[in-house]
Amino acid sequence: MLLNFIMGTTSITFNACVSQVFFFIALGSIECTLLAVMAYDRYVAICNPLQYVLIMNSTTCKALVGGSWSSGFLNSMIHTVCTFQLPFCSSNMINQFFCDIPPLLKVACGNTFPSQVVLFTVGGAYGFGSFLSTIISYIHIISTILEIKSTEGRKKAFSTCTSHLTVVTLFFGTSFSAYLKPTSKYSSEEGKLFPVFYAVITPTLNPIIYTLRNKEFKNAFRKIMGLKF
Repeated sequence: MLLNFIMGTTSITFNACVSQVFFFIALGSIECTLLAVMAYDRYVAICNPLQYVLIMNSTTCKALVGGSWSSGFLNSMIHTVCTFQLPFCSSNMINQFFCDIPPLLKVACGNTFPSQVVLFTVGGAYGFGSFLSTIISYIHIISTILEIKSTEGRKKAFSTCTSHLTVVTLFFGTSFSAYLKPTSKYSSEEGKLFPVFYAVITPTLNPIIYTLRNKEFKNAFRKIMGLKF
């Protein structure tokens, strides 16, 4: 995609398009699962602080990360195979700045209903499963925080979750808006807008959102900017 931008071309080979779809969905799915894992990590840290080291040990962390990557690649494999088994005989042009499933289904000339069913069931279950896990973790977190009697303690506990909640809202909100709708209701303008949020803006904001509360980062930033502190 970057090469096309630099060279000013608007073409891509079929194999490159398949690869782009596979890795885009795989890495997006992995991020989706890791957001749920991070919510669980916060749940254990806030709701079971004395048992945190025992619960979130090295074995558990490796299993959670390994499961996130394995499920992400499996989810992507299912979507990629279901999409590219369709014939693309009506047009070889997609109205998008990268290869993505909704615009590909739009130009497919075969029966796209089975692929749409897979997109809604498998993709929806994967996304909503991760989202639901995140929500459940935060329900427990909020209920625990509200039981803290000191205002300062509640504020400190809430502040540890704000960066993660911001990323969750940006990622899941735009992802669901882009993928969980029928092809007949697919809008090319929305189709170009939403991917910018979860594919460009969210990854760009991630390091900023996650490090703004880091004292070393803030001190280094102030030194670079020549600010007094």
